[in-house]
Amino acid sequence: MPRDFRTADFEYVLPPELVAQAPLPRRDDSRLMVVDRASGTIEHRVFRELPALMTPGDLLVRNTTRVFRARLRGTRDSGAPAEVFLLKPCGDGLWEAMVQPGNKLHPPRVVHIAANFDVEIVTITPRRTRMVRLKTALPEHEAIDRFGHVPLPPYIGRGDEPADVARYQTVYADQSGSVAAPTAGLHFTPEVLADVAARGVRTADVLLHVGAGTFKPVDTEELSAHLMHEEWYQVPEATAAAVNTTREAGHAVWAVGTTTLRTLESVAGPDGTVRAGEGETGIFIHPPQIVRSVDCLVTNFHLPRSTLLMLVAAFAGYDLTMRAYAEAVRNRYRFYSYGDAMVIR
Repeated sequence: MPRDFRTADFEYVLPPELVAQAPLPRRDDSRLMVVDRASGTIEHRVFRELPALMTPGDLLVRNTTRVFRARLRGTRDSGAPAEVFLLKPCGDGLWEAMVQPGNKLHPPRVVHIAANFDVEIVTITPRRTRMVRLKTALPEHEAIDRFGHVPLPPYIGRGDEPADVARYQTVYADQSGSVAAPTAGLHFTPEVLADVAARGVRTADVLLHVGAGTFKPVDTEELSAHLMHEEWYQVPEATAAAVNTTREAGHAVWAVGTTTLRTLESVAGPDGTVRAGEGETGIFIHPPQIVRSVDCLVTNFHLPRSTLLMLVAAFAGYDLTMRAYAEAVRNRYRFYSYGDAMVIR
């Protein structure tokens, strides 16, 4: 009989000093924990060795979303500091955003970002975010890019720096729309991707714009009571075909990150067949569910009680996942967005 998992089952103790505050000088110098589901073994490697684990005919699927400078810092009319964290455009010149201080920024107050660049608070949404309007003489994307800040995660205890513009972005990032990086992809370099291709492994792309909800821990003990945030995705025809033909030929599909896996699972049938499509997904993958669309997962180490850790446990198995996390702590792996990587096969 399947175990009835609760949120407390996904708690673990992480020493604060293991939370990576900055990336390594080289992306592919990150450590790589290799977890084998069939044998239950755990091996320790370096990320640049990832292609050696693949075989000709395999398929590597990536999320090509690009992080935009979603964090706008400014002042209120009083001169006191304020922040507007853009989440997504909603049409008619409006954006959904989170704001600080939330108890001060009610309609129709304005946050002054720069000369000739203001943000007007328009309405409060049912989930307590804000609908805001950007007031600028510049094109919106140009104003955001010029005056916005890289939206580093809340567990990185520093402001963004010039190096973060490139490093909190995958080398294959394409279409802007995310407020958080698909972090498993941060380890890839052009050299690693060239090695992947040289080994006869194909590459295909999906798109999922990561929302701020990715950092939100599950705050209900019953997993079924958790309300999942929705994120926009797109699976091209060519990617769906590549996934299906790869698996029909007996080769492995490798998902780069939980966002890629969630995207493919959102369009997968009961037999694992993937179809093309786009839309909003709020899929919540957790044990004892079974992942059907991919065979291997490249991922980072995730927050306790998070939906991402639950997804990993659904893919690798709960006991093996928690044992791997305990070993990562013992071996002083670097955790979270700028941390080390794990591959589960």
